[in-house]
Order: sequence, then structure tokens, then C-alpha cells
Amino acid sequence: SWDDGGLFVFSLKMASQFFKKVVASRVPLARCYSGEMRKATIIPGDGIGPEISAAVQKIFAAANVPVEWESVDVTPVRGPDGKFGIPQEAIDSMNRNKVGLKGPLMTPVGKGHRSLNLALRKEFNLYANVRPCRSLEGYQTLYDDVDVITIRENTEG
Repeated sequence: SWDDGGLFVFSLKMASQFFKKVVASRVPLARCYSGEMRKATIIPGDGIGPEISAAVQKIFAAANVPVEWESVDVTPVRGPDGKFGIPQEAIDSMNRNKVGLKGPLMTPVGKGHRSLNLALRKEFNLYANVRPCRSLEGYQTLYDDVDVITIRENTEG
């Protein structure tokens, strides 16, 4: 098990150190967060999602990020129109907290199945996936002075 030591604990320590270094290198820590506890929605997902989400929560805890997680389930529910959609509780949590973290969600193969990932993107108007990539001082990589942003349209139309 990853929880009983070994590689996971070592990786968790490394991730915590990396996270602290990233935060410190970009903006003074006081500007990143006030130290005040903030509530964030977490959607653990399915498949490997719950394991990944639990690991992320441990990394945030190890980095002393003042966050309280509000876990919500996005198992589809049938609406009045007969179609399946995201539970209102999950939508309300995201709207209330304004911050969320989503684990992987699988989409069944075949016609007639709406992707929950796409449904979440459309519900919250998350039309773009923005991925900045920058070199960090002190970390040796294959390329130097990387500063690239990739933008992907996210709502598929």
C-alpha cells in the first residue's frame, strides 16, 4: 500500500518541498494565501480518482495549505426531463466555494452517454484549459528557460 511508507512517503515529502519552492519562487507566500482556512470542493472521481484525490489532499496538508475540503459526489442523477446530469449538491458546492479540484471521471463508451467531464465544463463555463509551463530555478531539466502556455478549447463546440 502507498499509505504505509516507502515510495509514497518519499514522494509526498518531495512534492511538499517542490510545492513550497514553487510558491516561494513566484509570489511572496503572504500573497498566495492569507493563512486563513479556505473551503474548496473536491470531486474524487472514479476509477483511480479517489486514490489520486487522497494523495493530493495529503500533499496540500504536508505543504500546510490552509484548505478544508468539501467532498461531493457527481454520480449522475435523473432530472425532471429524464436526462441524467450532475447532482445539484455538487453544483451548489462549487458555486459556494469558488474553488474546486476534480479527480478523473470515466465516460462510458457508446452512444447516449454524456461525458461528466464535459457536463462539468459546460456547467461552470470552463471553456479553456490553460497550462503554463515554466522552468524553475534549481531544477535541472532537458530544456532551459522554458516559458510556454498551452491553451486548449475545452467544451468541444
